[in-house]
Amino acid sequence: MIVTKINKLRDPFIVVHEGIYYAYGTGVVGTDWANTRWTLYKNTCGDLAGDWEKVENVAELPKYAEKNFWAPEVWLYRGKWYMLTTYFSSKTGRKGCTVLAADSPEGPFREISDGHLTPAEWECLDGTLYVDESGKPWLVFVKEWKCTEDGMGRMMACRLSEDLTRLEGEITELFSAPEPEWAKGRKVTDGCFMHKTEGGKLLMIWSNYSDNGYCVGISESESGLVTGPWKHGDLLYSRLFSGDYDGGHGMIFTSLEGEMTLAIHSPNKPAEDGTEERVILLPLEEVGNTLRWKR
Repeated sequence: MIVTKINKLRDPFIVVHEGIYYAYGTGVVGTDWANTRWTLYKNTCGDLAGDWEKVENVAELPKYAEKNFWAPEVWLYRGKWYMLTTYFSSKTGRKGCTVLAADSPEGPFREISDGHLTPAEWECLDGTLYVDESGKPWLVFVKEWKCTEDGMGRMMACRLSEDLTRLEGEITELFSAPEPEWAKGRKVTDGCFMHKTEGGKLLMIWSNYSDNGYCVGISESESGLVTGPWKHGDLLYSRLFSGDYDGGHGMIFTSLEGEMTLAIHSPNKPAEDGTEERVILLPLEEVGNTLRWKR
């Protein structure tokens, strides 16, 4: 495990490009966690445990973006850099997922969609990009528990237009928060990220709560398609695994040394000993077409 020098950053998303590590996430302005911004740090030394410097002005705020600047994910797609992210819109009075674009991983990213991609009447967040076997892009995202009839979060998916500016077709519900045995009826669906194993299995890692706090679980598409059906497996990370803090909102990247690595923020809230949320990295391996922490 690597405890990085990146503190007070939630929802980390690591990009490796031309020998540089870029760490995007939900950062805080000042000391108030209610005041967040899309934040970027970069590491040019090639050592994940080394120093990171903050990159200013990574994104321009969209016209109606008011608050809840959360969970920026940056992807290189068809030769251009795209940021899939969340904000609360003063126009709709809701949180939703949007797309920004730039010519460089350092930005500046500017909104290319017409406001939120997700339905204006829903509370949505944590959108991730998935490109299927035929090269078609999908948005996988969270329909937050705050806007569902039963108070349980949902994981959703919908085709994206080729230029990533709008949804196309019907939105499909993938599963709900309490379905895994380890979730025990808890309501959160956070931080979805798609992973195709070497054996061809389509997995999703995502976060909810277990008896030991915020955690990362693994689900598998039984059809191999993003639309599922989805079955739920074991936990990939929890406080029981680390013997330390809880944590979640994970994503997977390959280090410069070729190591498959899980990035999460941990703890999920400041701990009693004063430890604040920071980015930690864990080596992963594939065993039996699933993932596990490579201790």
